[in-house]
Amino acid sequence: MIPRRLQGPLLDTVVVAVVLIDVWVHFVTDEPLRMACAVAAAFALVLRRRLPLLTFLLTLPAVLFSDAILAALAALYTLASLTRHRSLLAVCAAAFTISDMTSWPSPNFDFTASSTLITLGYTAATAAAPVFLGQLVQARRDLSLRIAEISEARDNERLLTAQTVLAKERAQLAREMHDVVSHQVSLIAVRAGALQVGTRDAEVKEAAATIRRLSVQTLDELRHMVSVLRASGGRPTELTPQPSLADLERLVTNSGIEAELQADMPDDLPPTVQRAIYRAVQEALTNTRKHAPGTTATVRISHEDGAVRATVTNTAPTRPPLPLPSAHHGLVGLRQRAALLGGTVTSGPTPDGGYELRLELPSEGTS
Repeated sequence: MIPRRLQGPLLDTVVVAVVLIDVWVHFVTDEPLRMACAVAAAFALVLRRRLPLLTFLLTLPAVLFSDAILAALAALYTLASLTRHRSLLAVCAAAFTISDMTSWPSPNFDFTASSTLITLGYTAATAAAPVFLGQLVQARRDLSLRIAEISEARDNERLLTAQTVLAKERAQLAREMHDVVSHQVSLIAVRAGALQVGTRDAEVKEAAATIRRLSVQTLDELRHMVSVLRASGGRPTELTPQPSLADLERLVTNSGIEAELQADMPDDLPPTVQRAIYRAVQEALTNTRKHAPGTTATVRISHEDGAVRATVTNTAPTRPPLPLPSAHHGLVGLRQRAALLGGTVTSGPTPDGGYELRLELPSEGTS
């Protein structure tokens, strides 16, 4: 198995070798300029991954001056597999066609002859082939990335579903222990205390004291168990303190997209308001990553006139998103949380094709 870091250089070496064979086949001893252009085009292919457009331009003289066109076709394929500008690909294919049909230094175009039109069609098809193949490879690569993202999203959804079910079961068990068991043990402790005070029998008094002491210990253990069940009822990250505005920078940095945070926030905002802002930014960045691949986002948070405003704006996506199922529960939850705090959440597309989510809350919050 060839290491991944060596696969690219090895493939480039093979391509250059094949192109040099094409140059050797078309080698003409009395035309050194043409052969020099062909050889230069072959070695220019080592730049095709980093500078695909420049590489193609460096191979055009070989097409113009000689019959060694394999280097230009390889460069055109690489350019088509890496760029998304189809107009640029059309111009490059036309440049290849014109260069290949030109008999330099004495170009002769006679479009009245049928042979010229046939040659034009054949040359244009030759130029179009690597363009279509490169675009096909690019689409396949994008599709593979999206399939991997969908698979990861489904795995996360299954994990969240399992954790939600487990959280509900543990929360129900905690409620039962708190509402039923703890209540009954409390009654036992109270009755034991009453018996201890009201009896004159020393043996009964000692037994009642023991029952009361054990009941109190049991209540303490039950309270501890209930707190553990409630804490472990969610994801492991929920055992840590709830997020605040201090965690926003890490959230934006680790969002998986190119995002910028512009924040002007006071330090004395209520925890409920801070959590609402954090969750709104988290939901907006998650939706941006899911539905607008290749975009950039800007998170702005300001505080003025007794209100806190958070705006998350993303630019237009550079790649078309695949249709993913969505129940829009995230935005519904944000609106409900904002309404409880006396605020509003609005969202919608921007004129440049992007999307914007806006949250506005009173800085003092509501109970």
